[in-house]
Amino acid sequence: MSDSSTQVVIIGGGPSGLLLSQLLHVRGINSVVLERKTKDYVLSRIRAGVLERGLLSLMREAGVSERMESEGLAHDGTLISYGDQMFRVDFKEHTGNSVMVYGQTEVTRDLYEAREKTGGKIEFNVEDVEIHDVKTDAPFVTHTQAGISHRINCDFVAGCDGFHGVSRKTIPQDLRKEYEKVYPFGWLGILSATPPVSHELIYANSERGFALCSMRNKNLSRYYIQCDLSDRPENWSDDAFWTELKRRLPADVAAKMVTGPSIEKSIAPLRSFVCEPMRWGRLFLCGDAAHIVPPTGAKGLNTAASDVNYLYNGLRKFYETGDTSGIDNYSAVALSRVWKAERFSWWFSSLMHRYPKQSDFDFKMQVAELEFLRSNQAAQQAMAENYVGLPY
Repeated sequence: MSDSSTQVVIIGGGPSGLLLSQLLHVRGINSVVLERKTKDYVLSRIRAGVLERGLLSLMREAGVSERMESEGLAHDGTLISYGDQMFRVDFKEHTGNSVMVYGQTEVTRDLYEAREKTGGKIEFNVEDVEIHDVKTDAPFVTHTQAGISHRINCDFVAGCDGFHGVSRKTIPQDLRKEYEKVYPFGWLGILSATPPVSHELIYANSERGFALCSMRNKNLSRYYIQCDLSDRPENWSDDAFWTELKRRLPADVAAKMVTGPSIEKSIAPLRSFVCEPMRWGRLFLCGDAAHIVPPTGAKGLNTAASDVNYLYNGLRKFYETGDTSGIDNYSAVALSRVWKAERFSWWFSSLMHRYPKQSDFDFKMQVAELEFLRSNQAAQQAMAENYVGLPY
């Protein structure tokens, strides 16, 4: 078995693990990233594309914001439709902040490039990862790679390995409490090389179900429609998808939509999930390893970034001054913000989707809530504050 040492072992080579690694590097703190898939596989995953103000600041602090600043699309607001009605929530007016449309794949690509330029240690195709002795001052991680066993001694372990990873499961089951809500529908999404129908996102509540008009750039669009959990992407031709999407949008929006062949088509189930605590000894959970939100409102990557912010600053204080308060309070501080993001995603999902057993009364409440949001500046401000990202 090969034996090595570092300060922080980061399990998971997605954007949260890479961002943490890069931020630590800027502060002179060494890390090793372990990823079970290949780099190409990680970069092939189609994910969210709306970045909160906090994540934008972290990208700048990590020194990886140049391409994001030049290619990303700043959005000062969003559009919400119901029936043939549509109104705009102005983020800039209500909060002084914007969000950035810049694909998660591009964030990940920029972070890989930065880590490779600085000689960052990233191990791919890693198997059989096990986390050991995190309740002591000398934790270590073992894994195999190409049939060879490895051990990495470290000070801390960051679990950025997603919902199905090993990190959360390392915390004894009787010590963690898990909260979950499974939504009775999914999102059928396509990616198409077409100009977006709107320069800002459109969230639509229609009698046929939810729809979202999003984008990756000026020539690459991402569209979604609410669908049954039992549905399959192969049940939908491109023509059928476009026809159904247009039915869920105001007539003037549908009329100007440019359609084309899908590049990618998939169905994502919706769930809310939180694990408490997010720390056990010297193991810290980040992102999907600890929590999942429905994609309504684009809080998944952004909430992972807030975890990274708290953990990075806690580790920085520990290594620079010996102050343990940041790592000691990590779980409580991170969870406080996580639950607020969960609330916003739950509220926005409840507002915009049609539920299988929704009564006429429930529908009237949705319309009343939408009309209140349309007409009330305080309600719009609350939504805008949550959408651009609550402060860290």
